[in-house]
Amino acid sequence: MGYFYVQKIFRTKERVIYIKRTKKLIVKIYSSISEFKTNKRIVATLGTFDGVHVGHQMILKKLTDAAKQMNAESLVLTFFPHPRMVLKQDHGIQLLNTLDEKKELLEQLGLDNLVIQKFDMDFANLTAEEFVKKVLVDTFNISKIIIGYDHRFGKNRTADINDLRNFGKQYGFEVEEISAQEIDHVSISSTKIRTALEEGNIKKANEFLGHNYFFSGIVVHGKKLGKKLGFPTANIKIEETYKLIPKNGIYIVESELDGQKVKGMMSVGINPTFEGHPYSIEVNYLDWEGDLYGKTIKVSILDRIREEIKFDNLEDLVSRLKQDEIITRKYFS
Repeated sequence: MGYFYVQKIFRTKERVIYIKRTKKLIVKIYSSISEFKTNKRIVATLGTFDGVHVGHQMILKKLTDAAKQMNAESLVLTFFPHPRMVLKQDHGIQLLNTLDEKKELLEQLGLDNLVIQKFDMDFANLTAEEFVKKVLVDTFNISKIIIGYDHRFGKNRTADINDLRNFGKQYGFEVEEISAQEIDHVSISSTKIRTALEEGNIKKANEFLGHNYFFSGIVVHGKKLGKKLGFPTANIKIEETYKLIPKNGIYIVESELDGQKVKGMMSVGINPTFEGHPYSIEVNYLDWEGDLYGKTIKVSILDRIREEIKFDNLEDLVSRLKQDEIITRKYFS
């Protein structure tokens, strides 16, 4: 369901709508609330959905099922940048997804509409009633909203689920509350994923995600140390500094290069055997040769092999790299 075989872009004087098609679904993507126009009934939910993990997937399945039952369209409203970056000026926040990654994951879940709103102080200062009337009612034409019991909204987050129910009665839309147990599951999953990645436990993180953790970056020139050792690497630079990268160490990874899946092993860290080596993310692809410089590649992380080790000499390092390669090949076989 996640393989997109055609993309169309519709332009009008007011907006640009990206429509991605799969064999089973069409997802309309809007880059702001103001771009969205509809005369159809809408069932909506909203949130940051960082990671789009199994807890989020459960909520979004509830959303799409409700939309089908009501002969309506489903809509997810999400935000960028993360509200904490704006409200708390938390520029050190580490997120599971970049914006493009989140879009890629959400597009695969059977949604009809995805609205990505820029989160700024103008949006944050909307009162609860302004948000309900201007966004949910006048723009989204909402018939139903699915929301967590602990969700707060409006300026200074003053309104809660009870206020939303009252607005629903006033403006004629249903409110479905996601239970405390379900919301706690989502919260616990997000925390466990971040903790697992920070500890290097990629298998646990992937289990909670329901998909392999991944990142994308541009291949840049490095110091060519891997090539000298017989293990040439793609040195990957990630532009988004807020993207959470797993704990330093050696990992088993996979990428699609020139239309084929290629296995590899990845080093994350400072390569302590070499004095003064900067932090880097480097992937040695097995049984593949080609020029990747300047290209953006996606790396899916499958498992962790070991910690970073400082070796006494290059011979010991090469010997260990050969062992890492054996482990990597066994994993895929």
